[in-house]
Amino acid sequence: MMQNKWLLTGKKAVVTGGSKGIGEAVVKEFLELGAEVLAVARKQEDLDILQANATGKLSVLAADVSKPEGRASLVSQVQETWGQLDILVNNAGTNIRKPSVDYTADEFDFIMNTNLRSAFELNRALFPLLQASEQGNVVHVTSVAGLMHVRTGSIYGMTKAALNQLTRNLAAEWAGNNIRVNAVAPWYISTPLAQTVLQKKEFYDAVISRTPMQRVGEPAEVAAAVAFLCMPAAAYITGQTLAVDGGFTINGFHPA
Repeated sequence: MMQNKWLLTGKKAVVTGGSKGIGEAVVKEFLELGAEVLAVARKQEDLDILQANATGKLSVLAADVSKPEGRASLVSQVQETWGQLDILVNNAGTNIRKPSVDYTADEFDFIMNTNLRSAFELNRALFPLLQASEQGNVVHVTSVAGLMHVRTGSIYGMTKAALNQLTRNLAAEWAGNNIRVNAVAPWYISTPLAQTVLQKKEFYDAVISRTPMQRVGEPAEVAAAVAFLCMPAAAYITGQTLAVDGGFTINGFHPA
C-alpha cells in the first residue's frame, strides 16, 4: 500500500497537447507509472511517432480541442473506451508574442480558444466521467506568466492567469465530488516552442540571470510534478498552483 500511493497503476488518463514538449513528457511519465493514456493532439503524424516509441497502454486521438467538434470527439472516445476518467491533463496551448496593441481579433480568439476555452469546456464535458472515477484529478498546465509579468504576450498571460483561477474555483466546487483540481506553472522549459526564443543568446542569458538555479527546466521535470499531483500520495492537495520554475517566481534582488 505504501508503494502504491506513488504509482498510477490502472488509472485512465487523458493528456491534451500530448505529442510534443511537456505533453509528451507527461504521457511518458504516466505510462511509466502504470497508467493507461489517451494522448490528444492536432496532427496524426506526431501522434503516430509518439505511439511507435511508447511502452505501455497508449492510445491516440487526432483532434483540435480548441474547437467544439474536437472536444466532442475526445469526450465520445473516453465514454466509449473507458466509461470513466481518472485524470485529465489540460496541456494544449499556443502563443503569439507581440505587443498588446498589435493583436488582431482573430489572434485573440485563437489564443483564448486554445489555451483557456478548451480546458474550461473539457472540464465541464468530462465532469460526469471524472465523478464516476470517485477519485478524479484535473491538472492544468499553466505558466508563471499567469502569476507575474513575463514578456511573452498579454493574451497568453491572461489565459494562464485565468486557468490558475479556474483551478481554485473548480477545486472548491468539485471537492464534494471527489475530484481534485491543481495546476503546474512552468518557467522556461526546453521545449520546441520555447526554443524559438531560447536559441537567441541574449534572451537565454536574460532568462538565466533571473533564475536562481541558473538553467532552464526539462519537460520531464514538469511531468514529474503533474504525475505527483495525480497520485494517491497527493490525496489532500487541491486548488494549488505549483510553480516549476527553478526559483524564478521567488527571486527578488539578489546581487552576486
